Amino acid sequence: MLARQRSAEEMPAPNRPRAAKARGRGPLPWLGGLLALYLLGPIAALIGRLGPAAWAGIPTSGLAAALGVSALTATVSSAVIALLGIPLAWLLAQGRGRAWDLLGLAVQLPLALPPLMSGILLLEVVGPATPLGSIFGGRLTDTLAGIVLAQTFVASPFLIVAARSAFAAIDPGLDDVAATLGHRGWSRFWRVGLPLAGPGIRAGLLLAWLRAFGEFGATIILAYHPYSLPVFTFVQFTGTGLPATLAPTGSALGAAFAVLAVAHWRPGRWLWSKARPDGSAPIAVPGPSPTARSQAPPPGPLAMDLDITVGSFHLRVAHKAQAAHLALLGPSGAGKSLTLRSLAGLLGPGVGEVRLGPRRLGRLLPEGRRIGWVPQDAGLFPHLSVWEQLTFGKEADPGLAAQWLARLGLTGLERRRPHQLSGGQRQRVALARALARSPDLVLLDEPFSSLDSPVRSELRHELRSLQREAGVATVLVTHDPEEAALLADEILVLADGRVLQAGPRRSVFARPSSARVARLLGVDNLRSGTWIGPGRMLAEGTELACPDLGLPPGASVTWCIRAEHVVVDGAVPPGRSEGGSVGVVLDAADLGAWHEVVVVLDGGLQLTARTPTPPRLAPGDRCRVAVPPEALTLWSGEEATEAARSAQQA
Repeated sequence: MLARQRSAEEMPAPNRPRAAKARGRGPLPWLGGLLALYLLGPIAALIGRLGPAAWAGIPTSGLAAALGVSALTATVSSAVIALLGIPLAWLLAQGRGRAWDLLGLAVQLPLALPPLMSGILLLEVVGPATPLGSIFGGRLTDTLAGIVLAQTFVASPFLIVAARSAFAAIDPGLDDVAATLGHRGWSRFWRVGLPLAGPGIRAGLLLAWLRAFGEFGATIILAYHPYSLPVFTFVQFTGTGLPATLAPTGSALGAAFAVLAVAHWRPGRWLWSKARPDGSAPIAVPGPSPTARSQAPPPGPLAMDLDITVGSFHLRVAHKAQAAHLALLGPSGAGKSLTLRSLAGLLGPGVGEVRLGPRRLGRLLPEGRRIGWVPQDAGLFPHLSVWEQLTFGKEADPGLAAQWLARLGLTGLERRRPHQLSGGQRQRVALARALARSPDLVLLDEPFSSLDSPVRSELRHELRSLQREAGVATVLVTHDPEEAALLADEILVLADGRVLQAGPRRSVFARPSSARVARLLGVDNLRSGTWIGPGRMLAEGTELACPDLGLPPGASVTWCIRAEHVVVDGAVPPGRSEGGSVGVVLDAADLGAWHEVVVVLDGGLQLTARTPTPPRLAPGDRCRVAVPPEALTLWSGEEATEAARSAQQA
């Protein structure tokens, strides 16, 4: 696949597929070409007339001074716009509610105003007769300061709009990850927000500079003197006519072209660029830390008492774990991820009490909880290399980062960016980053759900080994019972924001507390029946032995048995039925590690059996089926009614 892709990329242009030719068909090129012709035509006409005659009679010193004034004031204005506008754009992108929306609209109003009217508005605030103008002795008009004020007013929205859109496009999960890695608000703004919004901010600053450089209407009202280049050109036009404006216009065109050329040809040298775009900046990776944690005991059991309402969803989870590794198991919408975010502190301190051993985490911000966060999509920062990801966390130990780099098979990938990694590599980087700070608690939000089966299986066993080595408590969110059984010592089954069952892994899987829990645990055989006597029930026409519940005959029961506990024992010759129940094979499937057989007993009961060894059975064969009574879990009364309803809805 990679070879085919590479050969396609290296193919000479004439032999490439017809995509390039297809782009030249249809009305789009013609429509775009008309606008390009309209925009470039006047510029070409001006360049054609910029001969020696165009400069004759132009006061060279006055033109140079005006050009310098415009360049200087546009640069100062852009600096002011950047200093104040970038934080404003950040706040507008983060703010929610009608007030923030109204503020966002208000700061864009200068775009809709004719510049001349913008100048009139500014005179009402900074003119010589105003209180503010009096404080400055009238020096806010007809000075360089007046030009800067006019340019800043009309050019600021260009940066604010572009920067706000860039900040809003950043995945908010990255800010959460940075918080769990110990970075406070300013640090997250500087190290995550600015670099990721950098292209939009640079584009906004470029537009603001160009708009300020060409500003005329507000400037001529607020600061007629000293001449900026547009005002100088206007004076030449009104005094001499059109020929005298060719040289100033050509100068403005040249200055704008130079700024645009610098902006487009050297983007890597602009603000907030820590390394070359290919991630090839030199990286010094130290050796593994001799003080790295290994086989260290976890800090203590996790206890939580959470009460959260988000919209119409109410989460109520109270549990004190007895083991270091806990899994939150449940369907989509059960509240698993909300619980995990509460443990991380990402919903604020008012969601309930959280303890990890003797430490009270409930009132701490995420950056103070000493946790590691591994989100479902890995949450890697697009602008950082693998090594920079691992050492991004506050108090991250480079030696420990190097240890996890090697332990997780990431050696040699230190300079790569996230887009250059496979899905499994990205999840390994996220896990190594979380562990590089020696956290007390690692929170994993379905970290393997988006991976293919072989990689998912490999990373599950990798994490199981790391749980033993790292000496940290873990909380895993999953909807996969097999994953929960492999990676947790204790299971919390959630649904609709409530705990359905909690306890050690073995007891939860062996004895589900309800039919709903059994279904969430992946129990295949969930059936209903009728009690017919001590230790006997009738299940869909088949009589089975079962634990004695002491129920009266005729009572309704619901029961389940795991598929691996159903025993299918070879074929039965026609006319013979001794040795237990007899049934007919409906289907026999090879699932790789398991072999699944679906049988229907003579009374009509259908069961699924699962065995690691392939039974010598085919659809239509008769076979013996054993249902061990001790492997059955039964519910009676209201539980049975609820279970039957759950089974019908499934």
